[in-house]
Amino acid sequence: MHQLTLLRHGQSQWNLENRFTGWTDVDLSAHGISEAKRAGVLLRDDRFVFDRVYTSVLKRAIHTAWIVMDEIDQAWLPVVKDWRINERHYGALQGRNKRETALEYGEDQVRRWRRGYRSRPPAITEEDIRNPANDSRYASLSRDSIPLTESLKEVLKRTVYYWENTIAPQLLNGDRVLIVAHGNTLRALVMYFDGMSEKEVTELSIPTGIPLVYELDDNIRALGRRYLGDPEVATQATLAVAEQSRLDLTEEHFLHGHRTLNSDKSSS
Repeated sequence: MHQLTLLRHGQSQWNLENRFTGWTDVDLSAHGISEAKRAGVLLRDDRFVFDRVYTSVLKRAIHTAWIVMDEIDQAWLPVVKDWRINERHYGALQGRNKRETALEYGEDQVRRWRRGYRSRPPAITEEDIRNPANDSRYASLSRDSIPLTESLKEVLKRTVYYWENTIAPQLLNGDRVLIVAHGNTLRALVMYFDGMSEKEVTELSIPTGIPLVYELDDNIRALGRRYLGDPEVATQATLAVAEQSRLDLTEEHFLHGHRTLNSDKSSS
């Protein structure tokens, strides 16, 4: 039997600001740092020991991994960083406020972009300053390998490729592995491990800062999974993430109209 631990990074500054992040390299918020410390405490209290840590090349995941490693007193662990477990590329939505985007495109469309399996947000152009091709960390990649937007299906393809060719062989060799990544890359892995359908994965949410532990058989097939700590805390955190995808526009419409009305009064 093999054990694998997955961890979604703590809240980022753009999570806090309700903005699409994707491949933009945004750091943890103060709350995200606390979440990373909590994850480390949960792992320490359950006496988890690792041989290797995998993260994306984005600092919100890297810094979460560092904090966890410090909390479990395993700061010496080798950390392998790879773009294939980056967050989903949200294309032209990156940097935009989610609620404002829903007001422009409609809640249903934004939900499909955020939660759907095949939907791709609008792409950035090759000339866009946000094009990862302009970032030195991706200099070794061909331009065809660098996304300008992505569906969850495309995230699944690159993430599972990395899992099967790099991470899974380490587990088979006996390594105890921690993966610190992002909401959509972890959704992709859970979909793969659990054999979820496209419909089922639209309802899957991964909470920030709570370790998710898988038991795997000798063929690296999932036998079961559990969140560490209080199950009720994990349940509430998962529901909170799910709720972020159900944008209630009623209040926002009211506030928008209220702001417009006040603006008209002040200019009259």
